Amino acid sequence: MTAFLSSPQPIWSVTELNRAVKGLLERELPLLWVSGEISNLTVAASGHCYFSLKDAGAQVRCIMFRNRAQLLPFRPKEGLKVEARVTVSLYEARGDYQLNVESMRPAGLGALFEAFEKLKQKLALEGLFDGERKRSLPAAPKAIGIVTSPAAAALRDVLTTLARRAPHIPIVLYPTAVQGDGAAVTIAGMIAKAGERAEVDVLIVCRGGGSIEDLWAFNEEVVARAIAASPIPVVSGVGHETDFTIADFAADVRAPTPTAAAELTSPDRSAQIAAVQMLIGRWRRTMASRLQSSAQRLDYVARRLVHPGQRIVRQRQLLEAASQRMRLSVRRVLDKNGWALRGLSQRHAHYRPALAPMLARLTGLQYRLETAVQRGVMARTGALESAKGRLGALNPEAVLARGYSLVSTLDGRLVSDAASLKVGQAVKMTFAAGQAGAIVSEAPVEQGDLF
Repeated sequence: MTAFLSSPQPIWSVTELNRAVKGLLERELPLLWVSGEISNLTVAASGHCYFSLKDAGAQVRCIMFRNRAQLLPFRPKEGLKVEARVTVSLYEARGDYQLNVESMRPAGLGALFEAFEKLKQKLALEGLFDGERKRSLPAAPKAIGIVTSPAAAALRDVLTTLARRAPHIPIVLYPTAVQGDGAAVTIAGMIAKAGERAEVDVLIVCRGGGSIEDLWAFNEEVVARAIAASPIPVVSGVGHETDFTIADFAADVRAPTPTAAAELTSPDRSAQIAAVQMLIGRWRRTMASRLQSSAQRLDYVARRLVHPGQRIVRQRQLLEAASQRMRLSVRRVLDKNGWALRGLSQRHAHYRPALAPMLARLTGLQYRLETAVQRGVMARTGALESAKGRLGALNPEAVLARGYSLVSTLDGRLVSDAASLKVGQAVKMTFAAGQAGAIVSEAPVEQGDLF
């Protein structure tokens, strides 16, 4: 007993035990595939799926989280045989052994799902599914193209929806097989032909629901590349809401059903009519408000409008009143100035000077002024006569009258020095009466040589 107490064994808590078992399971068992039948399926409000996988001899609890479940290309249901890719774990709170499901596929279709995932990853790495490549759909397409089988029930659903929503939009059908050998090549060819003909604004690629084998033509690489290369926006409406194909990822828009694809590509006529009616109602209310406002302004202007005859009478009255005011104003001014003038006259009479002495003085000043003016005129007349005599003595014409003459060259220059003349030179002689021309016949001589 003493030896047992001296070397005690470690005691684990339940939490520690469960955590150790969970770590052991997750380390020792790698990611693996498990097949079984779904039972006790529950889809929580959070989107997580809780179910059991069972076979003839046992069952195990499973959980598939929402981010994984929403990627499933089918809808899990009770009794469906599946192959699940799982990790083995343990739920510590209850000590329950469970499988965490990463992906799942219907049993027996493993090869198809492997091919689906492989092609999906390949095209995704090439950027074929990138959101930047996606184009928006036209709001009001002039024509809509449909790539599907003429015998498909999906075509009737699409045509019915388009006839209800937008009967005015033309529909162009590009017929093709939607399943079987060679269907994928035909679908791709019709998509390419629609792009070459360029007669529609949007293209619907659709077919009804079915098994994965029925829908496999839309999982072919040739169809995905044709959709991606289409110059026309493409809407994929293949299968039911839970069906996913490669064409859905390559298309510009994925519709859950063919009917939804028709709704996405066509404007709703009833909604457009409602919008137009709303605009008409708004326009009517606006016009009614404007008319009412204009009528009020018209009434106001009409009340202010005066007949021309009334306006003339009013102007005449105003003119008469102004004239009366002016007469009264002039009279007040005249009365005021009259009183002022009478006051000034009285003051002037009081200060009036003696006029007789001033008149006598004025007469004397006038006589003196006249005498001074006569003397000044006589003096200036004598000076003028003296200047006139001097001017006459200096007048050249007076000298010419005494027998002298002026000699000038032909260009009008006076000759004052005989030495400036040359023999044979023509000169002009000016006398008191007239002019005459002459020629120098002898050489000029100095003045001293003449005597």
